[in-house]
Amino acid sequence: MSTPAAAAARPAAAMSIFERYLTVWVALCIVAGIALGQVFPAQVQAIGRMEFARVNLPVGMLIWVMIIPMLLKIDFGALGQVRDHVRGIGVTLAVNWLVKPFSMALLAWLFIRHVFAPYLPADQLDSYIAGLILLAAAPCTAMVFVWSRLTGGDPYFTLTQVALNDTIMIFAFAPIVALLLGISSITVPWDTLLTSVGLYIVVPVIVAQLIRSRVLARGGQPALDALLGRIGPWSIAALLVTLVLLFAFQGEQILRQPLVIAILAVPILIQVFFNSGLAYLANRAVGEKHSVACPSALIGASNFFELAVAAAISLFGFDSGAALATVVGVLIEVPVMLLVVRVVNASRGWYEHGAS
Repeated sequence: MSTPAAAAARPAAAMSIFERYLTVWVALCIVAGIALGQVFPAQVQAIGRMEFARVNLPVGMLIWVMIIPMLLKIDFGALGQVRDHVRGIGVTLAVNWLVKPFSMALLAWLFIRHVFAPYLPADQLDSYIAGLILLAAAPCTAMVFVWSRLTGGDPYFTLTQVALNDTIMIFAFAPIVALLLGISSITVPWDTLLTSVGLYIVVPVIVAQLIRSRVLARGGQPALDALLGRIGPWSIAALLVTLVLLFAFQGEQILRQPLVIAILAVPILIQVFFNSGLAYLANRAVGEKHSVACPSALIGASNFFELAVAAAISLFGFDSGAALATVVGVLIEVPVMLLVVRVVNASRGWYEHGAS
């Protein structure tokens, strides 16, 4: 029977049609959601009122369907390989946890509270900043396997790094978000934040690992691969339905100020290019091989946007600027990360010439 790590090393299929054209599907969700909100406002508001303990029940279920299939891919046994990739993992951890959330908070403060403030609704400025912070505080979990594969990245490093990031996220997500929101003078009750972490990180991780262990015990890696193939589309479908509902609530605001999405994209784009470039160059400086530097750069730049969307809705509501800001991250994720993939692939000769 093959091990999970060996399975990670095998060539995987190309991006699915949903992954490759995610930006198109999100754009269609924007149109569909705005239309639904305008045509059926009473029904949309009724869905928004289906809450328990500040958690919207339909969206909570959708988010579990979104997240659990992705977490099934994570083998926490890979943490034992950390010592084999010390330099690359050190660079990625520094970028993910010491640079990325704080650089995004700075960019959000600069662009949202100052540069673009006259073009945004004043009562949503804090919420937009909060959404951008939530987006940057959650390192990518699932899509990074796709990006790594497209760059010929070391699959063992990618698996180990993602498992380590997910472990750290359980303990660090809430404190970092609380710290940066506090610095930005945005108040979020700790109990609400911890509830979000429990619902959207801790419980899904436990459920996913229980399912993973059971499937591997019964049928090995082929059974797990078959399960992932069957339920993988559920994750994207749940994401798209969530976005339709979210834009049904956001429609009025977007129609009033259609430039808001483009404005929110600016700090996200700068953050992606800055952090991916920093991780790539830092790996070169420490002499790490290109097949590690590529996934390191991509992990350093991409976001666990499903978690960010869930936390934003839970903390601030469907109709908040925070929820909209996290969705902009979903909108631009695929085209921007594909651009980063092209850059690191094209610069391989330059990288290897300078790395020792």
